[in-house]
Amino acid sequence: MARIELDLAHAYKPNPQQDSDYALLPLEMTFEDGGAYALLGPSGCGKTTLLNIMSGLLAPSQGSVRFDGVDVTRSSPQARNIAQVFQFPVIYDTMTVAENLAFPLRNRQVPKEVIRKRVGEIAEVLEMSAQLNQRAANLAADEKQKISLGRGLVRPDVSAVLFDEPLTVIDPHLKWQLRRKIKQIHHELKLTMIYVTHDQVEALTFADHVVVMTRGKAVQVGTAAELFERPSHTFVGHFIGSPGMNFLQAQVDQQALHLADAVLPLPAGLALPTGAIRLGVRPEYVLPVAPNTPGALPMKVVQVQDVGTHLMLTASFSGQAVKARLTSSAGHWAIGDMVWLQVLREQTCFYKNEEIIA
Repeated sequence: MARIELDLAHAYKPNPQQDSDYALLPLEMTFEDGGAYALLGPSGCGKTTLLNIMSGLLAPSQGSVRFDGVDVTRSSPQARNIAQVFQFPVIYDTMTVAENLAFPLRNRQVPKEVIRKRVGEIAEVLEMSAQLNQRAANLAADEKQKISLGRGLVRPDVSAVLFDEPLTVIDPHLKWQLRRKIKQIHHELKLTMIYVTHDQVEALTFADHVVVMTRGKAVQVGTAAELFERPSHTFVGHFIGSPGMNFLQAQVDQQALHLADAVLPLPAGLALPTGAIRLGVRPEYVLPVAPNTPGALPMKVVQVQDVGTHLMLTASFSGQAVKARLTSSAGHWAIGDMVWLQVLREQTCFYKNEEIIA
């Protein structure tokens, strides 16, 4: 296991001149020994590039990578003692399931009895004990990927296990089971695990700390609660949550918020810089209230969706959509109705130049 420290940037083209030339903008980041982390973001944001730099498959164009204080920037994956699980199955079809799982241990000349015991443990975790003697060529794609996961987890002495969207080919129910199993293995073995995904559910249920990335930049590192309650960047507010955070354009002047023709006095003790800002509030914290309630705005209902467990109400304010996630008993509305929604609450966040205002 290792503490991984990054201080780097990466561009695939020579002599980068502007931000758009970089696959990874300059970043400093530390992954603590034994931690469970996720790199979360949309396709093309730099997640896999960052993972490959950590594993040694790619050398950063600037900066360094350190494992437990030792510079490994130019070291091979083997020298770093890394295990990496890729998006699609990488296995030996001519070998049995047991032989595939044992391969990393055999290469390191681990005693046969230790190999047999460890392979049995990993096969049990992956629920493949009955298939150990089957040839891998005869297995379905999701079963082959389970073998890839097992090969990544079979070595208890690795510096880190890196997962690059490993559950892409796994069916949804099995995804949930395997995520739970991987997390269980992490708690038992305290391996440093870093998991790349574009799926927020995967990231938030697996990792203790999530790195949210966009356009080659890590915009926030935090727990699931921190990312939900206090997104430090508007991208995080938009990307985390289903649906994401509501944003309203506003102007601050003399301790009041001006939203189109509406004026909302700021609560005592809340100081905001004057000028243009964005008000951000989660649909979970938007409430229907009586007319003229402090912190509320009059809106026109444009959509009501009953999804069984809750109502998703969408209303329009000055051309801007606001969503409210409500209990099924909260009330009844029809398209075109007027509703007062409270958007200024304790959980409301404020942003200037996309960054949260402290």
